[in-house]
Amino acid sequence: MQLKFKVPIFDVVNLSFQVRGQSILSNISFKIFEGEYIAIIGPNGGGKTTLIRMLLGLEKPTSGEIRLFGKKLKDFKEWYKIGYVPQRASLVDENFPATVEDIVKMGRIAKRGIFAGSSQKDKEQVEDAMLKMDILHLRDKMVGKLSGGQRQRVMIARALASSPKILILDEPNTGVDVKSQQRFYSLLSKLNKEENITILFITHDIGVIVDDIGRLFTINQKAIICNDPKKMLSCDDMSELYGTDAHLLHNHKHEH
Repeated sequence: MQLKFKVPIFDVVNLSFQVRGQSILSNISFKIFEGEYIAIIGPNGGGKTTLIRMLLGLEKPTSGEIRLFGKKLKDFKEWYKIGYVPQRASLVDENFPATVEDIVKMGRIAKRGIFAGSSQKDKEQVEDAMLKMDILHLRDKMVGKLSGGQRQRVMIARALASSPKILILDEPNTGVDVKSQQRFYSLLSKLNKEENITILFITHDIGVIVDDIGRLFTINQKAIICNDPKKMLSCDDMSELYGTDAHLLHNHKHEH
């Protein structure tokens, strides 16, 4: 894959994180460039979510440095460039008093500030995000009444509404059936290929996405970067490294 920009979106150097003397992540370094499609796997407790939270400035590393778009984390202010869908984001209360359109509009706040008025550009971006996630027909539905797969697409549309350069998703398929998962992955792949949006996501479903992803990060206190994920499943040390909680959901999209 040709990397178009020399300045990476994320430049992580010697990152470590400890809690009460216990090492959660140790000496992790990597770069993520615009247009990449990267999956993160690893055992529960291996530090995947902690790593994402450090990239987003929600946790402070014990040591090491993170640069975003060439700037040190403490100096970075353009957070609208990063769309984030946290773990269990789609598990909302069925009585939650908001429509699909209300939720997606919230994604514009990061771009314009909470007290700014809604502009024509805001409206267009909200429409575009709903179109990309195929939820325009659901715009007036209460979000709590939707299926898990529909809610998942609403939460991603909210993240897309700020026109991010990178989309970060933490186990987005929690509580979503396999058919919805496969539709979701094809939507993600389309965003990556057609919009050049960088995709970084945590998953257990490594079999589903192995055809599409460009690189695989295995996080288990340390990081192993796999630049050819298609060979990943034949690696002898994979199961030892990863643990036993991977779900190998094979991708049937090429079969008739």
